[in-house]
Amino acid sequence: MPLQANIALPNFADNLNMSKSILQPNTSYSFSDYFKLSYPTKDIVAEFGYGYQLTKLSLPRNTGTLARLQDTFYKKLPHISLTSEAAKREMLVAPILLELLDSIDMEIDIEYPLYVDERLHGNLDYFIHSSQDVVIVVAKQADLERGFSQLAVELIAMERYRDEQCERLYGAVTVGDMWRFGMLDANAKRIVKDIDSFRIPLDLDALFQVFLGILQPPLEHL
Repeated sequence: MPLQANIALPNFADNLNMSKSILQPNTSYSFSDYFKLSYPTKDIVAEFGYGYQLTKLSLPRNTGTLARLQDTFYKKLPHISLTSEAAKREMLVAPILLELLDSIDMEIDIEYPLYVDERLHGNLDYFIHSSQDVVIVVAKQADLERGFSQLAVELIAMERYRDEQCERLYGAVTVGDMWRFGMLDANAKRIVKDIDSFRIPLDLDALFQVFLGILQPPLEHL
């Protein structure tokens, strides 16, 4: 009768623990530092124990329109130089947020300082408070991909910073004329990136409706 060798099978969890960290030990990382990393988002969020998924998000929506602002964009943007991040913030991002203030009881903090630990700290470009908190990142160098990595880390920081637990946290990254949403699923410990994006001015109403759906209390949806 042949002898059966005692072969130790590889443990998947052990393999995960043995994987080399992409972050330098004993190094402080601000939110903007994650934008500078060339690693994909899935590798960055894995450093904090989160998974990653790119899919079509079923984003909440509510009825609303910004037809007048859209018309203003179409008429006036051709006459404005939008070559800097500051110009895009002032001419494309700020008008949309001001319109939201007319529709929702909310507050907006700009360059909001947040500290969780030495690997999760920095300033949030826009931090919106309503029935739901929303983080907005204005991506540098018009790079939505790296901007989303920064957004993902900021969502993780928000989840750890909040006193109250929330099943989902939403955020958006923008380069001014393009927006993309992300979601932190707390139960699954996963960052979900929406495969679709919103173009400005073309998709302004759709973008506005998503913000209304996320920020308005559930009773206002009825």
